[in-house]
Amino acid sequence: MSTSPENPEHALLAWAKDRYPVGKFAEWAKHKTVPIGPGSFWYYFGGITLFLFLIQVGTGILLMFYYKGSSDTAFESVRFISAKVPFGWLIRSVHAWSANLMILSAFIHMFSVFFLRAYRKPRELTWVSGIALLGILFGFGFSGYLLPWNELAFFATKVGTNIIGVIPYVGDPIMYVLRGGEEVTGATLPRFFALHVALFPALLTVLVGGHLFFIQVQGMHEPEGWKAHPEQRKTMPFFPHFFMRELLLWLIVLNILAVLAVFFPAELGIEADAFAPAPAGIKPEWYFLATFEFLKYMPAHVGPMEGEELGLLVISLGFIGWCLVPWIDRGRSRLVTAIVMVAGVAILVFLSVMTYLGHVA
Repeated sequence: MSTSPENPEHALLAWAKDRYPVGKFAEWAKHKTVPIGPGSFWYYFGGITLFLFLIQVGTGILLMFYYKGSSDTAFESVRFISAKVPFGWLIRSVHAWSANLMILSAFIHMFSVFFLRAYRKPRELTWVSGIALLGILFGFGFSGYLLPWNELAFFATKVGTNIIGVIPYVGDPIMYVLRGGEEVTGATLPRFFALHVALFPALLTVLVGGHLFFIQVQGMHEPEGWKAHPEQRKTMPFFPHFFMRELLLWLIVLNILAVLAVFFPAELGIEADAFAPAPAGIKPEWYFLATFEFLKYMPAHVGPMEGEELGLLVISLGFIGWCLVPWIDRGRSRLVTAIVMVAGVAILVFLSVMTYLGHVA
């Protein structure tokens, strides 16, 4: 009596189990749970940010097939992508919109972690690595903005690097290295291109790996009150329940991204001309508007310091305080927790108002 051939799927699984710890991973996925509480919805934004980054990688690789990173060819190569390459305009628009949505999602994720107080022990390094990741995302946005080599990006880069140059002691050397000279020129573009496709991806890969490692080791933040009322604890299996819900949200985000890319495609504008006067109303991208607008409101001089230097000092001190939140609020004092939460609300309102004022100015 003949026997039926072995199922190829079962054979492949058996081959993998014989060589790799597939069973251990399956057991881990089976037993991993996600806490359920009033803030559970906000857990998904970390995954959404990761999904948008993967879209950035995919569309970025496709754009690199045709992009030429020199001041003589960059603009025309982007025009060629938008006008001649099949669906090139769509890929470029998806890349541009996913960058903005990724940074927005990272902001939402960071503030949700803050207000859920998920930065407390033992998750201090998870918090700090998350802030570092957001900083790298800013670097991605800033370096990628110049790559089309159009008029708006050229002069916005001048504004952005001028702000960096105001930083006491280290600002001028950093500005010089970024620009490749005293001014934004054709030498600036290859440097920004190298940062965008080599340095920042490498740093982000390391930080994402560390961030995910911390999350897997420590688990997701448990809602307030779990320790006091263990009988109220509720969890959800990570696989398939949480995982499938995350995939559903990814699909929704992908549809939103497609609508934005189709109906509001990325514009190319006019080719950059270093000798042309700066057009009126030059602004950085929206995620830098709060800093840009805040520095505009600073007086020319405050005592012995220039206004912009003082403004950057205030921003720097605020950033350091934001990084140190896990060590400031350890959950031992209700007063300290209340002060930290009020400060967080104030920062969120400040960023929102300054961004709005910068947008309408």
